[in-house]
Amino acid sequence: MAQIALSQIEKRYGNVEVLRDINLTIQDGEFVVLVGPSGCGKSTLLRTIAGLELASAGDIHIGERLMNDVAPRDRDISMVFQSYALYPHLTVARNMGFSLEVQKRPKAEIEEKVKRAAQILSLSHLLDRRPKELSGGQRQRVAMGRAIVRQPQVFLFDEPLSNLDAQLRGQMRVEIKKLHQQMNNTIVYVTHDQVEAMTLADRIVVLNHGVIQQVGTPLELYDTPANQFVASFIGSPAMNFIPGRVTAAGVDVGAQQCLPANPGWSSALQGREVIYGIRPENIALAESGDDAALPFTVSLIEPTGLSELIHGSLFGHNLMIYSTRRSGAQPGDVIGVTPDAPRAMLFDASNQRRL
Repeated sequence: MAQIALSQIEKRYGNVEVLRDINLTIQDGEFVVLVGPSGCGKSTLLRTIAGLELASAGDIHIGERLMNDVAPRDRDISMVFQSYALYPHLTVARNMGFSLEVQKRPKAEIEEKVKRAAQILSLSHLLDRRPKELSGGQRQRVAMGRAIVRQPQVFLFDEPLSNLDAQLRGQMRVEIKKLHQQMNNTIVYVTHDQVEAMTLADRIVVLNHGVIQQVGTPLELYDTPANQFVASFIGSPAMNFIPGRVTAAGVDVGAQQCLPANPGWSSALQGREVIYGIRPENIALAESGDDAALPFTVSLIEPTGLSELIHGSLFGHNLMIYSTRRSGAQPGDVIGVTPDAPRAMLFDASNQRRL
């Protein structure tokens, strides 16, 4: 286990800047998830930590050691990729212990470490099988076991669940979380799936265009996003955004229509051009006869059994509502809704920072 310290990391390919001024400290034993859209630089940052990419500027420390010029094999890390990359002709046991065979470790030591990793990952009954005889989830666990037997200071995961179906992804998230609780190693995990980020991380690092947008616990990012990008990326379904202008009555969204104000907003914001943000779960279906309800025109209903996603428009602006009540509405219906004003957020219209 070890702390990772990144100081002013930059990465360029010619004139293309992929990472810019990355400063981040990952504590010993911490589970940190790098998240962001495709092309944001998260995998490049992970590969730079691993030494598979060389930083154009800045310093990388793992523990007390400066890693800038240290080869990947000497950084005391293990990496799990999106591709399982298992040797098809070797058994599960030999796949897991192969790196130790290359290091010419004693056979008894290899067997003991493979056995321990197999117990952690519930693979003990599969040690004599070959990869073609395994399911996708089992293969990914073998890839994780191969990383575990090396007993590294740091685990690096690069979108390891992307090739699995939805049910297996859920199961593997549990396995990875249990693995961290049992071993308490430092883990850096890359994903574009914000649900994985929210459920796995001690802290989340949100990246966009090679720049860190915000670092915090999952609930910090959900409840207090630094800007509109973080607010839109963290949370499923995504936050609703409506442009408007702050008035004494609320947020004027055009045609003399207002959305209710958050009581905590400062009067100094009046007259400011803003983006009104509210999460789908913070818009309730109104009871009949509620005079304060706003008219919402339904365009599409997505039933999930437990809940409904209701698409439509409010004052001409597209909106989505998440409701655990069954509305009984049909496309074209106009229903009453009530935004939870204290949970609404304002973002500056010019720079997208949360106000």
